[in-house]
Amino acid sequence: MANFIRITAGAVTATAQLNDSHTAQAIWEALPLEATANTWGDEIYFGIPVHLGEENGQEVVELGDLGYWPPGNAFCIFFGPTPMSRGDEIRPASAVNVFGKIEGDPKVFKAVPSGTRVVIERAEGG
Repeated sequence: MANFIRITAGAVTATAQLNDSHTAQAIWEALPLEATANTWGDEIYFGIPVHLGEENGQEVVELGDLGYWPPGNAFCIFFGPTPMSRGDEIRPASAVNVFGKIEGDPKVFKAVPSGTRVVIERAEGG
């Protein structure tokens, strides 16, 4: 059975489904989490107390993907191009472990400025 999380960033709330990766399980076990959002193009990221290596690292991700960035121990929400993107692709700074996907429209995160408080908690199934 899939695990679901609720991400609240200021006035924006979204639900995401986690995949069955080791990364997703480690993040699930660390919940709830609270952090301050940083923005990088159409990406929000923040450090979390989970320390993992690369697991099926992806250099390009899809709209709405959740990624874990090993070099910064960071939780990443991708909702559009980043400064590293070429064309319409969504490219992290370097490979990330994709561990879940936002349900619904991930572009709601465009309304979240850097410095916003982000809370991630377990949620009931989508």
